[in-house]
Amino acid sequence: MRRFGRAVLPGGLAEEGGAFCSGCGAGGALQRGGRVAVALGHVRGLLAAGLGFLTKTITVAEVEARKLRHDPVELFTRAVQPTLWLLVFGQVFSRVRAIPTGQLRYLDFMAPGILAQSVLFISIFYGISVIWERDLGMLHKFLVSPAPRGALVLGKALSAGLRGLSQAAIIYLLALLLGVKLNPKPLAVLGVLLVVVLGSALFSTLSLIIACLVKTRERFMGIGQVLTMPLFFASNAIYPVAMMPRWLQVVSRLNPLTYQVDALRGLMLAGGASSLGMGLDIGVAAAVTVALVVVAARLYPTIVT
Repeated sequence: MRRFGRAVLPGGLAEEGGAFCSGCGAGGALQRGGRVAVALGHVRGLLAAGLGFLTKTITVAEVEARKLRHDPVELFTRAVQPTLWLLVFGQVFSRVRAIPTGQLRYLDFMAPGILAQSVLFISIFYGISVIWERDLGMLHKFLVSPAPRGALVLGKALSAGLRGLSQAAIIYLLALLLGVKLNPKPLAVLGVLLVVVLGSALFSTLSLIIACLVKTRERFMGIGQVLTMPLFFASNAIYPVAMMPRWLQVVSRLNPLTYQVDALRGLMLAGGASSLGMGLDIGVAAAVTVALVVVAARLYPTIVT
């Protein structure tokens, strides 16, 4: 049928001069509906992929966390060193009053730094477990599994975060016994736990990268011991950044441990404050962790070669 020189076809499509007007009537609505359906399909696919990645990550973290039940002694031995720092170093320097800490007692100022130190020390040697897994043949089973490499790395990082939480519980208890004025607000405590998990993930992923590069236990232990002391002393863990010489202040700003300590000091202490800004502290730690996870995911299969 034609109206005014135009051919009207079924579905509301109009033909004029041999050309179809596909954007008219029900046909245009069908095309728009098709595009919406395709977009929704992409969104569902992304959500399914993200959920699958998260599920595999949690599964890997759970497998790694089970090791703690078989060997919990490691957590207590790791707590000896920070305990000595608080009981000996902290008590002595609180009496000397040689380090300016503003309105905070030196022991209060030091407690978040020792918590960060404990997280660093327990995480930086985490990569040696990957070398053990390779030598025992377990790593090959992980690599042939359908889990993405990123999920394997992130799962191990989260399990290191659980180890860090155990250290946080010990340091909190010790700080209470020593009279450190802690912030009891639930949001502050949750913030401390978040920063501890983030710091553990950061340094355990760095440890995993080192393990993938050196590939032997002896080399790994040597590099781990070389890294821990510079990271600790080139941070604001036991003295303010303002006390450092200029070159060390620059190094401190490049040190991720500085931002972790600053965030813990703002959250953990009653009357404490972040000197660099809480957003910057957590943002830097999160950005560095993501970058390290990406690098570790690419290097992870190379440890078996």
